[in-house]
Amino acid sequence: MAAPTNTRETYSSVGLREDLSNIIYNISPTDTPFLSGCGRESADNTLFEWQTDALSAVAADRQVEGDDLASSAVQQPTRVTNYTQISAKAVQTSGSAEAVDWAGRRSTQAYQLAKRAKEMKRNMESMLTANIAKGAGAAAGAPAVARITAGLGAWVGTNYDSIGSGSPAPAACTGDGSDTTTDAPTQVALAEANMRTVIKECFDSGGSPDTILCGSFNKQALSALSQSVSGLRTDTAGEKPASVIAAVDVYVSDFGTFKILADRFQRARDMWFIDFDFWAVAYLRPFKTETLAKTGDSIKQMLIAEYGLMSKNEASSGFLADLSTS
Repeated sequence: MAAPTNTRETYSSVGLREDLSNIIYNISPTDTPFLSGCGRESADNTLFEWQTDALSAVAADRQVEGDDLASSAVQQPTRVTNYTQISAKAVQTSGSAEAVDWAGRRSTQAYQLAKRAKEMKRNMESMLTANIAKGAGAAAGAPAVARITAGLGAWVGTNYDSIGSGSPAPAACTGDGSDTTTDAPTQVALAEANMRTVIKECFDSGGSPDTILCGSFNKQALSALSQSVSGLRTDTAGEKPASVIAAVDVYVSDFGTFKILADRFQRARDMWFIDFDFWAVAYLRPFKTETLAKTGDSIKQMLIAEYGLMSKNEASSGFLADLSTS
Protein backbone atom coordinates (compact mmCIF):
# COMPACT_ATOMS: atom_id res chain seq x y z
CA MET A 1 0.00 0.00 0.00
CA ALA A 2 1.44 3.41 -1.01
CA ALA A 3 1.79 6.32 1.41
CA PRO A 4 -0.68 9.23 0.88
CA THR A 5 0.49 12.18 -1.23
CA ASN A 6 2.70 14.74 0.58
CA THR A 7 3.41 12.36 3.49
CA ARG A 8 6.72 13.47 4.99
CA GLU A 9 9.16 10.58 5.02
CA THR A 10 12.71 10.17 6.35
CA TYR A 11 14.12 9.34 2.91
CA SER A 12 14.02 12.95 1.66
CA SER A 13 14.06 14.81 4.99
CA VAL A 14 16.73 17.39 5.77
CA GLY A 15 18.12 17.98 9.28
CA LEU A 16 17.90 14.50 10.76
CA ARG A 17 20.34 14.15 13.63
CA GLU A 18 22.97 11.45 13.38
CA ASP A 19 22.37 8.51 15.72
CA LEU A 20 25.83 7.24 16.73
CA SER A 21 26.14 5.10 19.85
CA ASN A 22 28.52 6.19 22.60
CA ILE A 23 29.62 2.57 23.01
CA ILE A 24 32.46 1.13 20.94
CA TYR A 25 32.11 -2.63 20.56
CA ASN A 26 35.35 -4.61 20.47
CA ILE A 27 35.51 -8.39 20.88
CA SER A 28 39.25 -8.80 20.31
CA PRO A 29 40.40 -11.18 23.07
CA THR A 30 42.81 -9.92 25.71
CA ASP A 31 43.15 -12.90 28.09
CA THR A 32 46.79 -13.93 28.59
CA PRO A 33 46.86 -17.00 30.87
CA PHE A 34 50.63 -17.56 30.86
CA LEU A 35 51.61 -13.94 31.42
CA SER A 36 48.92 -13.55 34.07
CA GLY A 37 49.95 -16.75 35.84
CA CYS A 38 53.67 -15.92 36.02
CA GLY A 39 55.19 -14.30 39.07
CA ARG A 40 56.78 -10.86 38.86
CA GLU A 41 60.48 -10.20 39.47
CA SER A 42 62.84 -7.26 39.03
CA ALA A 43 65.84 -7.23 36.72
CA ASP A 44 68.83 -4.90 37.21
CA ASN A 45 70.53 -5.48 33.89
CA THR A 46 69.65 -6.41 30.32
CA LEU A 47 71.36 -9.75 31.03
CA PHE A 48 69.80 -11.06 34.23
CA GLU A 49 70.89 -14.19 36.06
CA TRP A 50 69.66 -16.63 38.68
CA GLN A 51 70.72 -20.02 40.04
CA THR A 52 69.22 -23.50 40.10
CA ASP A 53 70.27 -26.52 42.12
CA ALA A 54 69.32 -30.15 42.77
CA LEU A 55 69.92 -32.84 45.37
CA SER A 56 72.14 -35.81 44.60
CA ALA A 57 70.48 -38.97 43.32
CA VAL A 58 68.85 -41.33 45.80
CA ALA A 59 71.25 -44.13 46.83
CA ALA A 60 71.79 -46.66 49.60
CA ASP A 61 73.45 -44.96 52.59
CA ARG A 62 74.80 -47.55 55.02
CA GLN A 63 77.88 -46.69 57.03
CA VAL A 64 80.24 -48.79 59.09
CA GLU A 65 80.11 -48.04 62.80
CA GLY A 66 82.91 -45.71 63.85
CA ASP A 67 83.99 -45.04 60.28
CA ASP A 68 85.73 -41.76 59.43
CA LEU A 69 83.58 -40.49 56.58
CA ALA A 70 85.06 -38.81 53.54
CA SER A 71 83.45 -35.51 52.59
CA SER A 72 80.78 -35.66 49.95
CA ALA A 73 81.54 -34.13 46.57
CA VAL A 74 80.21 -30.58 46.35
CA GLN A 75 77.68 -29.93 43.61
CA GLN A 76 77.68 -26.28 42.67
CA PRO A 77 74.47 -24.45 41.71
CA THR A 78 73.98 -23.71 38.02
CA ARG A 79 73.91 -20.09 36.85
CA VAL A 80 71.15 -19.43 34.34
CA THR A 81 70.66 -16.31 32.22
CA ASN A 82 68.20 -14.62 29.93
CA TYR A 83 67.99 -11.25 28.22
CA THR A 84 65.37 -8.56 28.59
CA GLN A 85 63.61 -7.38 25.46
CA ILE A 86 61.87 -4.09 24.76
CA SER A 87 58.28 -3.81 23.64
CA ALA A 88 56.85 -0.42 22.71
CA LYS A 89 54.07 1.31 20.79
CA ALA A 90 53.66 5.01 20.01
CA VAL A 91 50.49 7.04 19.47
CA GLN A 92 50.43 10.52 17.90
CA THR A 93 47.33 12.73 17.73
CA SER A 94 46.93 16.20 16.25
CA GLY A 95 45.73 19.06 18.43
CA SER A 96 42.51 19.31 16.41
CA ALA A 97 41.78 15.59 16.70
CA GLU A 98 42.21 15.81 20.46
CA ALA A 99 39.95 18.87 20.72
CA VAL A 100 36.90 17.67 18.76
CA ASP A 101 33.97 15.81 20.32
CA TRP A 102 34.38 12.06 19.76
CA ALA A 103 31.63 9.47 20.11
CA GLY A 104 32.49 6.74 22.58
CA ARG A 105 35.60 8.34 24.05
CA ARG A 106 36.50 11.62 25.67
CA SER A 107 40.11 11.64 24.50
CA THR A 108 41.14 9.85 21.32
CA GLN A 109 44.78 9.84 22.50
CA ALA A 110 43.90 8.09 25.76
CA TYR A 111 41.64 5.64 23.94
CA GLN A 112 44.38 4.69 21.48
CA LEU A 113 46.94 4.29 24.28
CA ALA A 114 44.58 1.92 26.09
CA LYS A 115 44.23 -0.13 22.90
CA ARG A 116 48.00 -0.25 22.40
CA ALA A 117 48.47 -1.49 26.00
CA LYS A 118 46.14 -4.42 25.35
CA GLU A 119 47.94 -5.17 22.08
CA MET A 120 51.31 -5.19 23.85
CA LYS A 121 49.99 -7.60 26.47
CA ARG A 122 48.82 -10.00 23.74
CA ASN A 123 52.18 -9.70 21.98
CA MET A 124 53.97 -10.52 25.23
CA GLU A 125 51.87 -13.66 25.71
CA SER A 126 52.75 -14.82 22.21
CA MET A 127 56.48 -14.12 22.61
CA LEU A 128 56.84 -15.58 26.12
CA THR A 129 55.27 -18.88 25.02
CA ALA A 130 57.16 -18.98 21.70
CA ASN A 131 59.82 -21.43 20.55
CA ILE A 132 62.62 -18.87 20.36
CA ALA A 133 66.10 -18.72 21.91
CA LYS A 134 67.61 -15.80 23.78
CA GLY A 135 69.65 -13.24 21.85
CA ALA A 136 71.99 -10.49 23.03
CA GLY A 137 71.12 -8.09 20.21
CA ALA A 138 73.62 -5.79 18.50
CA ALA A 139 74.44 -2.09 18.51
CA ALA A 140 73.01 0.32 15.96
CA GLY A 141 75.93 0.13 13.53
CA ALA A 142 76.08 -3.66 13.38
CA PRO A 143 73.26 -3.37 11.94
CA ALA A 144 70.92 -3.01 14.89
CA VAL A 145 69.35 -6.21 16.22
CA ALA A 146 66.83 -6.23 19.05
CA ARG A 147 67.52 -8.27 22.17
CA ILE A 148 65.39 -11.42 22.49
CA THR A 149 64.16 -13.07 25.66
CA ALA A 150 64.00 -16.86 25.39
CA GLY A 151 60.42 -18.23 25.31
CA LEU A 152 58.99 -21.43 26.74
CA GLY A 153 60.14 -23.51 23.78
CA ALA A 154 63.76 -22.74 24.64
CA TRP A 155 63.41 -23.67 28.32
CA VAL A 156 61.43 -26.87 28.85
CA GLY A 157 63.77 -29.68 27.83
CA THR A 158 63.81 -32.20 30.69
CA ASN A 159 60.16 -33.26 30.57
CA TYR A 160 59.70 -33.03 26.80
CA ASP A 161 57.82 -35.47 24.60
CA SER A 162 56.97 -35.18 20.93
CA ILE A 163 54.24 -37.20 19.24
CA GLY A 164 55.31 -35.96 15.81
CA SER A 165 57.42 -37.65 13.17
CA GLY A 166 59.49 -36.94 10.10
CA SER A 167 62.95 -35.62 9.30
CA PRO A 168 64.56 -33.73 10.91
CA ALA A 169 63.46 -35.69 13.96
CA PRO A 170 61.83 -33.69 16.75
CA ALA A 171 64.20 -32.95 19.62
CA ALA A 172 64.16 -31.18 22.98
CA CYS A 173 65.96 -27.93 23.64
CA THR A 174 68.96 -27.87 25.97
CA GLY A 175 66.83 -26.26 28.69
CA ASP A 176 68.89 -23.12 29.33
CA GLY A 177 67.29 -20.73 26.83
CA SER A 178 70.20 -20.96 24.39
CA ASP A 179 68.50 -23.06 21.71
CA THR A 180 65.03 -24.02 20.55
CA THR A 181 62.98 -27.19 20.39
CA THR A 182 63.17 -28.92 16.98
CA ASP A 183 59.64 -29.14 15.59
CA ALA A 184 58.49 -32.33 13.88
CA PRO A 185 57.48 -31.93 10.21
CA THR A 186 54.41 -34.15 10.80
CA GLN A 187 51.98 -33.42 13.64
CA VAL A 188 49.83 -36.12 15.29
CA ALA A 189 46.46 -36.13 17.07
CA LEU A 190 46.42 -35.88 20.87
CA ALA A 191 45.93 -39.04 22.93
CA GLU A 192 45.55 -39.16 26.70
CA ALA A 193 48.47 -41.60 26.96
CA ASN A 194 50.75 -38.81 25.71
CA MET A 195 49.59 -36.53 28.50
CA ARG A 196 50.11 -39.22 31.12
CA THR A 197 53.68 -39.71 29.91
CA VAL A 198 54.61 -36.05 30.36
CA ILE A 199 52.85 -35.79 33.74
CA LYS A 200 54.77 -38.85 35.00
CA GLU A 201 58.05 -37.36 33.79
CA CYS A 202 57.31 -34.14 35.69
CA PHE A 203 56.59 -36.13 38.86
CA ASP A 204 59.77 -38.22 38.50
CA SER A 205 61.78 -34.99 38.04
CA GLY A 206 60.34 -33.53 41.25
CA GLY A 207 57.87 -31.16 39.61
CA SER A 208 54.26 -30.56 40.59
CA PRO A 209 52.63 -28.74 37.65
CA ASP A 210 48.95 -27.88 38.08
CA THR A 211 47.99 -26.04 34.87
CA ILE A 212 47.66 -27.28 31.29
CA LEU A 213 47.92 -24.64 28.56
CA CYS A 214 46.90 -25.51 24.99
CA GLY A 215 45.38 -24.03 21.87
CA SER A 216 41.67 -24.04 21.12
CA PHE A 217 41.77 -27.09 18.83
CA ASN A 218 43.50 -29.28 21.40
CA LYS A 219 41.32 -27.94 24.21
CA GLN A 220 38.39 -29.46 22.32
CA ALA A 221 40.40 -32.58 21.51
CA LEU A 222 41.09 -33.04 25.20
CA SER A 223 37.40 -32.59 26.02
CA ALA A 224 36.52 -35.19 23.38
CA LEU A 225 38.50 -37.94 25.08
CA SER A 226 35.85 -40.61 25.75
CA GLN A 227 36.77 -41.24 29.36
CA SER A 228 36.50 -37.54 30.19
CA VAL A 229 33.09 -36.58 28.80
CA SER A 230 30.44 -36.19 31.51
CA GLY A 231 27.60 -36.74 29.02
CA LEU A 232 23.94 -35.85 29.35
CA ARG A 233 22.45 -34.59 32.60
CA THR A 234 18.75 -34.18 33.42
CA ASP A 235 17.00 -31.70 35.66
CA THR A 236 15.76 -32.61 39.13
CA ALA A 237 12.31 -33.56 37.85
CA GLY A 238 13.86 -35.92 35.32
CA GLU A 239 11.48 -34.70 32.63
CA LYS A 240 13.84 -33.16 30.12
CA PRO A 241 17.56 -32.71 29.50
CA ALA A 242 19.00 -29.79 31.45
CA SER A 243 22.43 -29.58 29.86
CA VAL A 244 25.11 -31.52 28.07
CA ILE A 245 28.51 -31.34 29.75
CA ALA A 246 31.11 -31.95 27.05
CA ALA A 247 33.93 -29.73 28.28
CA VAL A 248 36.86 -30.81 30.43
CA ASP A 249 38.23 -27.95 32.53
CA VAL A 250 39.90 -30.06 35.23
CA TYR A 251 42.03 -33.14 34.63
CA VAL A 252 42.72 -35.43 37.60
CA SER A 253 45.88 -37.47 37.08
CA ASP A 254 47.73 -39.98 39.24
CA PHE A 255 50.12 -37.19 40.22
CA GLY A 256 47.89 -34.20 40.75
CA THR A 257 44.94 -32.18 39.53
CA PHE A 258 45.31 -29.86 36.54
CA LYS A 259 43.39 -26.76 35.56
CA ILE A 260 43.00 -26.69 31.75
CA LEU A 261 43.22 -23.29 30.03
CA ALA A 262 42.95 -22.48 26.34
CA ASP A 263 45.52 -19.92 25.23
CA ARG A 264 44.69 -18.02 22.04
CA PHE A 265 48.18 -16.61 21.61
CA GLN A 266 50.49 -19.56 22.21
CA ARG A 267 51.46 -21.93 19.39
CA ALA A 268 48.51 -24.23 18.66
CA ARG A 269 50.80 -27.29 18.28
CA ASP A 270 52.12 -27.07 21.86
CA MET A 271 50.68 -28.32 25.15
CA TRP A 272 52.29 -27.09 28.35
CA PHE A 273 52.14 -28.53 31.86
CA ILE A 274 53.07 -25.55 34.02
CA ASP A 275 53.99 -25.03 37.65
CA PHE A 276 53.69 -21.24 37.88
CA ASP A 277 55.72 -21.16 41.11
CA PHE A 278 58.79 -21.62 38.91
CA TRP A 279 58.05 -19.04 36.21
CA ALA A 280 58.26 -15.27 36.41
CA VAL A 281 58.52 -12.22 34.20
CA ALA A 282 61.43 -10.04 35.30
CA TYR A 283 60.99 -6.33 34.52
CA LEU A 284 63.93 -4.02 33.95
CA ARG A 285 61.41 -1.30 33.12
CA PRO A 286 57.74 -1.91 34.01
CA PHE A 287 54.95 -0.63 31.75
CA LYS A 288 54.98 3.17 31.56
CA THR A 289 53.76 5.93 29.28
CA GLU A 290 56.28 8.56 28.20
CA THR A 291 55.40 11.82 26.45
CA LEU A 292 57.84 12.37 23.60
CA ALA A 293 59.25 15.68 22.43
CA LYS A 294 56.67 17.99 20.88
CA THR A 295 57.59 18.88 17.30
CA GLY A 296 54.39 20.51 16.06
CA ASP A 297 50.65 20.69 16.58
CA SER A 298 50.29 17.18 17.97
CA ILE A 299 50.92 15.07 21.03
CA LYS A 300 53.06 11.94 20.78
CA GLN A 301 53.28 9.37 23.56
CA MET A 302 55.05 6.04 23.83
CA LEU A 303 54.02 3.01 25.85
CA ILE A 304 57.10 0.93 26.70
CA ALA A 305 58.16 -2.05 28.82
CA GLU A 306 61.42 -4.00 29.12
CA TYR A 307 61.18 -7.52 30.49
CA GLY A 308 62.42 -11.11 30.26
CA LEU A 309 61.21 -14.61 31.07
CA MET A 310 62.69 -16.28 34.17
CA SER A 311 62.63 -20.08 34.28
CA LYS A 312 63.45 -20.75 37.93
CA ASN A 313 63.75 -24.49 37.25
CA GLU A 314 62.58 -25.82 33.89
CA ALA A 315 62.26 -29.40 35.19
CA SER A 316 59.22 -28.26 37.19
CA SER A 317 57.12 -28.19 34.01
CA GLY A 318 56.41 -30.36 30.98
CA PHE A 319 56.05 -29.97 27.21
CA LEU A 320 53.97 -32.16 24.86
CA ALA A 321 54.96 -31.15 21.35
CA ASP A 322 53.81 -31.48 17.74
CA LEU A 323 50.06 -31.93 18.27
CA SER A 324 47.67 -31.75 15.32
CA THR A 325 45.87 -28.45 14.95
CA SER A 326 43.18 -29.38 12.46
